[in-house]
Amino acid sequence: MRHFFRKKSSCEVAKDRLKILLISDRVNCSPEMMELIKTDIAKVISKYMKIDTGNMDIQISKTKSLGKRGIRTPVLSASIPILDLNKQS
Repeated sequence: MRHFFRKKSSCEVAKDRLKILLISDRVNCSPEMMELIKTDIAKVISKYMKIDTGNMDIQISKTKSLGKRGIRTPVLSASIPILDLNKQS
C-alpha cells in the first residue's frame, strides 16, 4: 500500500479532483463522498491483496433504462490494478 501514501504532483491531484467532481456531479454524489468510498474500498481490498491505490479508478454512472418505466439505476464501477494476489503480512 505504499503507493497510497506517496505524494502526488499538483497536476495529478488536480486531475483526480476534476475527475471526482465530474463523476459526482453526474450522479449527485459529493466529491468528499466519492473520496471516502475510494478510500474504504482500497482499505478493504488491501487486506486480501496488494493493490496499486494510486492508479485506482472508481466511477458511479447510471445504467440504461430498466423496464417500462425507464428508471435509471446508479452503478459503481472500479478498476483496481492488482500488484500481487498473495497478501504479505
